[in-house]
Amino acid sequence: MYRNSDNNIMHYIRSNMISSIVSSGVYSESVIRAMKNVPRHFFVSQALRYKAYDDTSLPIGLGQTISRPSIIGIMVQAAGLSGNKRVLEIGTGSGYQSAILGEIAEYVVTIERIKELSDRARRIIFKLGYSNIRILHTDDFSEADGLFDSIIVAAGARNLPEDIFDKLVEGGVLIIPLFNGSTCIIKKFIKMGRDRDNILSEDIGIAPFVPYIKEECA
Repeated sequence: MYRNSDNNIMHYIRSNMISSIVSSGVYSESVIRAMKNVPRHFFVSQALRYKAYDDTSLPIGLGQTISRPSIIGIMVQAAGLSGNKRVLEIGTGSGYQSAILGEIAEYVVTIERIKELSDRARRIIFKLGYSNIRILHTDDFSEADGLFDSIIVAAGARNLPEDIFDKLVEGGVLIIPLFNGSTCIIKKFIKMGRDRDNILSEDIGIAPFVPYIKEECA
């Protein structure tokens, strides 16, 4: 996997980003280490690289964005990942969050409905040397084989897709932003039993997200 070889200036700028995410509530050592290791500037356009380590979302084209580092840190932290976990990401986007997940989890499947984005992310992920990340061009999470310990949805949904719980193991965690007006409440759900009847939930944050499905913009 990629390890930090930036010059001193880039290292300093990235350290400022880490300080910002820690002050936002990210305390997990594994998440902080992953965000130190992954070069966010690889996942944005050349024109926006000077903003790559600001705690802000940035456009990546095709109406999509790369989320704020602090929001990504909070969501990944809430997923409770470790080195023996399988994780499903819905909404690859730039691939930045996929790389962070790949630093922590044993295996990552990430799906993206926009082919240009999935192809671009695949090239960057390959360049950085992640062999534990599989990128699928699809909008159907049922195409991801098997069950997962955690699922992270990287876009805002108008409604909770309840069949998504069928892709979680017992005790599995779902992190999903749900629209509440013009912004999203980031929800954490824990599947306590083998079916959908015993689900715990809590709110872990508020942030703007692009819609999970494009038609939801209407």
